[in-house]
Amino acid sequence: MKRYGFFIGTFLITILLYVDRACISSAKEAISGDLGLSDTQMGWVLSAFALGYALFQVPGGAFGDKYGPRKVLSAIIGLWSLFTALTGLAWSFVSMVFFRFIFGAGEAGAFPTISRAAFSWVPLNERGIFQGINFSGSRLGAAFALPLVAFLISSWGWQNIFFFFGAIGILFAIIFYIIFRDKPEDHPALSQDEKAYIMSNRQKEKVIKSEPLALSKILSKSNMWLAMGQYVGSNFIFFFTLTWLFPFIKQKYELDLVNAGFYAMLPLIGGAIGNWVSGAMVDAIYKRGHFRRSRQVPAIIGFTLVIVGVLSSLSMDTILSAVLCLTIAIFGADMTLSPSWSFCMDIGEEDSGKVSGMMNMAGNIGAFTTGLAFPYLMEWTGSNNTFFYVAAALGALAIVCWLFMDPNKKVSDA
Repeated sequence: MKRYGFFIGTFLITILLYVDRACISSAKEAISGDLGLSDTQMGWVLSAFALGYALFQVPGGAFGDKYGPRKVLSAIIGLWSLFTALTGLAWSFVSMVFFRFIFGAGEAGAFPTISRAAFSWVPLNERGIFQGINFSGSRLGAAFALPLVAFLISSWGWQNIFFFFGAIGILFAIIFYIIFRDKPEDHPALSQDEKAYIMSNRQKEKVIKSEPLALSKILSKSNMWLAMGQYVGSNFIFFFTLTWLFPFIKQKYELDLVNAGFYAMLPLIGGAIGNWVSGAMVDAIYKRGHFRRSRQVPAIIGFTLVIVGVLSSLSMDTILSAVLCLTIAIFGADMTLSPSWSFCMDIGEEDSGKVSGMMNMAGNIGAFTTGLAFPYLMEWTGSNNTFFYVAAALGALAIVCWLFMDPNKKVSDA
């Protein structure tokens, strides 16, 4: 079953994606000290990534649909890796914001293009577990990056961290282009039996497709708006773990860099497990003949855990208990990913890249607000609690969205 090589390849891409993304959280204190940045200025640095990432989701997904995942993903990995390296050359607030914005724009098309590749490579009955494995890589990458980067900063300096990971990414882009093919039927390493299995069990492609689906038609569908709305709630709380959780617990509980890194990795490991659990749940419910419920049930359970986790964390007195509550919240937030991205493939079909790009764009507008909301709400209200109340409210709205989402209604339907 060599198709699982595709699963492993995208798993490694998402690990690299989030290692590069999470580096800046561990390096925040060193960067702030060297460049003389305040917390609100660092909020703009962190949010610059999310803004670039959000704005280029749809173009990235559209390129994947049009030119094929092999070329587009290779270019995406190379571009974001270049700007990972350039982050180490930043000399001021403005230069850092610029490099992180372009870095975000470079990463933007990765998940939508992987989604388009999965449309061709992944059988319908394996979609859930594929998405679970795929997104767990991102969480594990970020989890282990936090303490690793914190440890390396003292001996390498924060600039060299970005140079190192940038070089690894460029090498990975070259290897990916050599090995990957857009469709399993074009890959020389797959047997004829495996190609036949994939082609007979994947979602059927349209025999005739006149022209690309217009964005105006996609946006005319309530399914699309509901998918975008619920994904804001998921990204709002998760982006906190990549940006402010590390410096927040380090300062509040007076930890050193490495100990803060180990505590900050716990919610991300919880997120990885949430992806595996949700992916298995999506497939198990689907195999019992409940297509719509296979998407709704894991997502609704996930957002319920987000609400419980973030609100419970506010009443905890120790770092371990507070972080464990946030781990429950991130476990829940990541339970929503497999059904969300499976849903985009369900309704998007050959336009999965564009559809998933629009959902991810909306979600990362939520992430953009996270990077700014945490320091500004603290400055305005004198408390961090307000941020977590907002996260819980967004989780409740996401549950409402899922009650009305229907994977049987395609965006191409008249």
